[in-house]
Amino acid sequence: MPIISSFYGIIIRMYFNDTEQHHIPHLHAKYSEFRAVFDLDGNILAGKFPPKQTKFVVAWIEIHKDELTALWEIMQTSDDYFKIKGLD
Repeated sequence: MPIISSFYGIIIRMYFNDTEQHHIPHLHAKYSEFRAVFDLDGNILAGKFPPKQTKFVVAWIEIHKDELTALWEIMQTSDDYFKIKGLD
């Protein structure tokens, strides 16, 4: 599961061919001991995340939604991926 972005101590990852557990495009976020799965609309599908960091992840998803959608499609059919810029 490659790291596709990181910002403010948050690490964002996406799995290759990851359609069995959540059945929709999503990403995995980690911050300290917290882990959560977010859909590409910014909703938490599983796990727990601090409110402040959740706002950062949701804002980042909104900014990069087109890139995330394209990346999801690529990663479900190949072993290729690209990184996405974090928040500044």
